[in-house]
Amino acid sequence: MTALALGFADPVRNSQSAFKAIMWALARPGRPMALPTTLTPPAPLSAELAAVALALLDYETPFWLDAPLSATADVADFLRFHTGAPLVADPADARFAFIADPVQLPALHSFAPGEPDYPDRSTTVVMGMASLSTAPFTLHGPGIKDRVGFGAAPLPADFAARLTANRALFPLGLDFILTAPGAVAGLPRSTRIASED
Repeated sequence: MTALALGFADPVRNSQSAFKAIMWALARPGRPMALPTTLTPPAPLSAELAAVALALLDYETPFWLDAPLSATADVADFLRFHTGAPLVADPADARFAFIADPVQLPALHSFAPGEPDYPDRSTTVVMGMASLSTAPFTLHGPGIKDRVGFGAAPLPADFAARLTANRALFPLGLDFILTAPGAVAGLPRSTRIASED
């Protein structure tokens, strides 16, 4: 058995700092927020994906891993040990889904969109990106004054269409958290892309 990678050096302060960055990212869609971390989780789990997981998961929040992340037991062991959260095999059973290969993002109907009486029972999709930018999308909606440019790479070619379909489910639907080196951005289900007009 390999040694488990360390979690947050200061669990309370580091978790609070990461949680604050994530909440600001979701409150201000499309605008990257700083997410500094010194975590060195097992590959291919990035430090930023790990920080989001350690800030948001607990024993009551089942999570799902995409193929690259589930290819080695070290990733699941790391997350379960540091959070107590259960790993699930079906993405529809997950409150959080972690994606290391965004280009191969599963169809959004694979995840839980929530229920009419409990829209919060949906899956939040957390994706590890190489970069975040201000193009090629233009976003608008709650939390955005007028419009804001947004981009991330790599993404599925049909990502804009998926966002449009996801927004049509509102108040149901998925929320997205995108991480990149040193940063995090949010795309809540209420976010619209300009091409919807």
